[in-house]
Amino acid sequence: MSQTTPLPAAQEQLLLDQLQVRLLEFSAIPRFNQLLDDHHYLGSHQPFGERLYYAVTDAQGQWLALLLFSAAAKHLKPRERWLGWTVEQARRRLSLVVNNSRFLVLPDKPLPNLATKALRLVLDRLSDDWLAHYGHPVVVVETFVEPEQFCGTVYRANGWEELGTTDGWGRHRRDYYVKHDKPKRLFVRELRRNARRSLQAEHLKADLAMVEAKVPARCTMSVKAIRSMSDRFKQVPEYRARCASYPLWSLLTIVLLAVLCEAPRGQKDLEKFARGFSRAQRHALGIRKNRQGKYPAPHQSTFCRFFQRVDASKVEAAILAIQEQVRGPAPKEDLVVLDGKEPKHGGGQAVLSAVTVPSQFYLGSAIVEKDKTNEIPVARELFKRLDLQGRLVSLDALHTQDETARALVLEHGADYLLSVKDNQATVHRNIEKLVTAPQADFPPSGAHGDSSPDPGNQQGPAGEPVHPHGGADGRTDRFSFCPTRRLAPAPGHRP
Repeated sequence: MSQTTPLPAAQEQLLLDQLQVRLLEFSAIPRFNQLLDDHHYLGSHQPFGERLYYAVTDAQGQWLALLLFSAAAKHLKPRERWLGWTVEQARRRLSLVVNNSRFLVLPDKPLPNLATKALRLVLDRLSDDWLAHYGHPVVVVETFVEPEQFCGTVYRANGWEELGTTDGWGRHRRDYYVKHDKPKRLFVRELRRNARRSLQAEHLKADLAMVEAKVPARCTMSVKAIRSMSDRFKQVPEYRARCASYPLWSLLTIVLLAVLCEAPRGQKDLEKFARGFSRAQRHALGIRKNRQGKYPAPHQSTFCRFFQRVDASKVEAAILAIQEQVRGPAPKEDLVVLDGKEPKHGGGQAVLSAVTVPSQFYLGSAIVEKDKTNEIPVARELFKRLDLQGRLVSLDALHTQDETARALVLEHGADYLLSVKDNQATVHRNIEKLVTAPQADFPPSGAHGDSSPDPGNQQGPAGEPVHPHGGADGRTDRFSFCPTRRLAPAPGHRP
């Protein structure tokens, strides 16, 4: 037979309307824990990771209810099914879910609807408080209810959904669980609209994405794929006379896996990334057992020596061979683009790389020592390592020089597409004399400091695109005309 809950009297309703939520400071936590020990059937709780303590008070500041929110349980089958996210998404996004690990209404002032009102008030501000304290919001909250003692009525009244029961395990340390054979009922609730859809999306929304950046990258490649990668690197010659634990191909494969998994690639970062490999993955990498029968992870010093002594040209040849085996040869009709970028932690060095567009095939790269040279001579040396016969090569305005264009056409059998900017005034004037700028349906990219017509959009004879080059002496001595589908050699091109 159902029982009716008495409605609060006028005085009690006034007290409910005056309830206030207080986020507790560190100094108030001992009192909080003592009250839990005195009145909660589970006693106080030592949470792991992020946590917030709340007290719900009356208008005079007297504590009426206590709530503790902490890190969510790592593995809950009903929750994972409800959220619909992958194992890797759960690992990277779990901090967006929190657990209401303690909820106590103090017994000295019983009041109808106090628990329901207190829980709602705290949930209304929980995500904002989490953002203020830990730099990210939370979007889902969970809790466990002991079925032998409670029905979960307060949670149902606040819109929580029951997902089922747990398997009867409890966390005793950060990564240590003990089976207690007391399954509990699991309740969950979204703290924002469409939270489940956000958590299972391929990419998180901008205000949530920071949580993934804090989670260390982990290799998700299969053992078979890792073994295949390491086998392909065995052609790179070993620089050590004796190898104890980490063959060269193992270290190369770890770096490649870090790139594929979008992990940071500093020496310390690689050490941390390597520690995340499973035993089977380390065996597939070719790491050798130590005296304890374990497959150790390489340390920072190992990667330091590796980067100093490995033959970069041999590594590049191996990467190109792997790329061709996996993807086939680079399309000859694609544009070859050379561009230089300075890595965030490159020590002042930049990397000039050649790739195809739009297929994004890697063709080669070279280091630019900024204190010793610039990209111009490095690009001309890189040309010698690339197969540019019959290709169209694009470089930025820095490379708009006679020698660069002459090397591409006469030495390597290529055509070129070079940019011209406002600070190359003489070249601009010569182009304007010899080439009529076409009428455009939209203005050129003047907002970026380049008010000249886009060289790639200029028209030559029969409507063909023209790619102008201005020499260092001010002469416009060559135009490369190429039909839209088949490249024709530039004037002066020697077959």
